[in-house]
Amino acid sequence: MAEGVQIYSGATDKGLEGVVACTTGVSSIQDNTLSFRGFTIEDLAENSTFEEVTFLLWNDRLPNSSELKEFKNELSKNMVIDENFFQVLKQIPTQKVHPMAWLRTSVSLLSHWDVQAQDNSETANRSKGIRLVAQMGLLVCAFEAIRNGKPMPQPNKDKSLAWNFMYLLHGGVEPKTEHVKIFDLCLILHADHELNCSAFATRVTTSSLSDLHSAMVSALGALKGPLHGGANEAVMVMLKRIGTIEKAKQFVQDALQAKEKVMGIGHRVYKNGDPRAAILRKLSQKLTLDMGEPQWYQISTLIDETMFKEKGLMPNVDFYSATVYYSLKIPVDLYTPIFAVSRISGWIAHAMEQYANNRIYRPRGQWVGKKDQKWTPIEKRNT
Repeated sequence: MAEGVQIYSGATDKGLEGVVACTTGVSSIQDNTLSFRGFTIEDLAENSTFEEVTFLLWNDRLPNSSELKEFKNELSKNMVIDENFFQVLKQIPTQKVHPMAWLRTSVSLLSHWDVQAQDNSETANRSKGIRLVAQMGLLVCAFEAIRNGKPMPQPNKDKSLAWNFMYLLHGGVEPKTEHVKIFDLCLILHADHELNCSAFATRVTTSSLSDLHSAMVSALGALKGPLHGGANEAVMVMLKRIGTIEKAKQFVQDALQAKEKVMGIGHRVYKNGDPRAAILRKLSQKLTLDMGEPQWYQISTLIDETMFKEKGLMPNVDFYSATVYYSLKIPVDLYTPIFAVSRISGWIAHAMEQYANNRIYRPRGQWVGKKDQKWTPIEKRNT
């Protein structure tokens, strides 16, 4: 499987664009369509749940009814944070700290409370995977509770991961059924995306036969960056800075003239539009109208259409997810951590695939530095 990045005798590609680094059966992007284990994202978004998609990513097939029930029960049983661990979490600074940095540290600490942390057997990794998926949302909600000095509500183990996240995030207020369904859909859309930056980070760490928690920490570090998971947060910051529909077109024109990046627009792989963005655009239109703030969708579409007209670029998944999350009353700086709540299912699938047929990643670098240098005594060196 992972034979390492191919080495070419010619020029290298920046960012390894177009370089095949491994074989995978987890997800694929072909003909401008994203598929998980052969199922299109449109099919799964229409019919599935996040729990079912997680099972699919890990097992290469959809579960039957008894398997799905058992899988959901396992997730529910592990939807708990040890009280001693929670007390440690309260000691991690939350002010002037990006939530992704806090989450990265929390997941690393979580391994100290996992008795199987150093066990790399398939059985142990699946058990750890269940716990990590079940607890990632709890960690994000714990951050929100701790930084606001509020108690952490107890999850309802009879409800889904999406329901519990919305419930816990908003301090124990029961979420609307429609909002839970939409948030569950967002989790599905973000669950995996072929060999993206954080998935590659997962596989590189896994290839050294490091433990699963370490691989997840590597992935979180990669996801934190504004060119990867941080883009959805940056989109909402951009929209709020623009403020009104009247200012949107000028903003785009100024950005183009200054050759500045417009966040959430363009994609390294999709050249004819991100299929996830098409789904989220419809949700954004409905939700912003429902909340009485349609201007966020209107500004977004104006940017979308102007960028396509001027540069031929289309929005990616981050662009419309920003206004969807905003409409669900999710704090802007939690958009990237929510990405992790979903994407951990895909990261674990990649780790499992890597463990199953492993070879450590060891690419080469094309030398562009000086040659034939000779050491000289310090008194003879020119400064």
